[in-house]
Amino acid sequence: MSDVIRGLWAAMATPLDAEGHIDHAALARHGLALLDQGCDGLVPFGTTGEGPSFSAAERLAATEALLKAGVQADRIALGTGCPAIPDTVALSRQAMALGLTHMLILPPYFFRDAPDEGMEDAFAAIVDGVGSDRLRATLYHIPQVSGVSVPAAVLGRLRKRFGAVIAGVKDSTGDFDSFLAFRREAPDCGALVGAEVHINRALAAGGTGTICGMANLVPDLVRAMFTDPAAEANMKAACDLITGGHFLPLVKAAIAAATGDAAWRTVRPPLRAADPARGARIAAGLAALQARRAA
Repeated sequence: MSDVIRGLWAAMATPLDAEGHIDHAALARHGLALLDQGCDGLVPFGTTGEGPSFSAAERLAATEALLKAGVQADRIALGTGCPAIPDTVALSRQAMALGLTHMLILPPYFFRDAPDEGMEDAFAAIVDGVGSDRLRATLYHIPQVSGVSVPAAVLGRLRKRFGAVIAGVKDSTGDFDSFLAFRREAPDCGALVGAEVHINRALAAGGTGTICGMANLVPDLVRAMFTDPAAEANMKAACDLITGGHFLPLVKAAIAAATGDAAWRTVRPPLRAADPARGARIAAGLAALQARRAA
């Protein structure tokens, strides 16, 4: 069992059928294809996977589908964060019963004025509730979406208190100073970025990798960021193609265009599907960047 998430892990998008249910077969195909294309692991039901829009039962059934398709449990980190601590505990424990150890855990979101000490209490209650030294919790810092933060000092105190069970943090702010604060406060923790353009610098600062949405579309361009500082220009150009709209529907629209499977465009309310023409333009632009890099 790896104590921390390392390398390139895809923040998986979630394919839906015509009724808005998870398409398990399409999810499994997508996950296996991402691993075949160089991803080290899969993170279903984070932000890119519309995690909070799915029930615990739906997330677990989808995880079982990935496992049955041949994805190893140690290559899955399930998004289990919920507003209610008992729900996070129950979902994490059920995922562990399937063989998983890595969980990506949002802080309880809704009470945006909760003090830092309250966030520490919440994560401590989750760890105590799961009650297993096999748990490897990666705390998920994305305050621009969730509305609440994982304070860097809280991560440091939790690591000292619980050891390896607090495995790391994913910083999705896009603010490199925020990432460095986590490194200072919890140098023994795994530290991952969500912003692909920061991967090379994060690794140089002791980071362990990335969990990112662009891996759904261009895992080769993301992988290049691990070894080639010059790859940043291509990565920035790829990310710039998906601006001026909601990231998640645009990613799904681009997957739909690239695969020819229009079902990928479907998102759950309150999100709305992106313009398929925009998805086609993104897919074409990404293909051009990949061709340029391969030339």
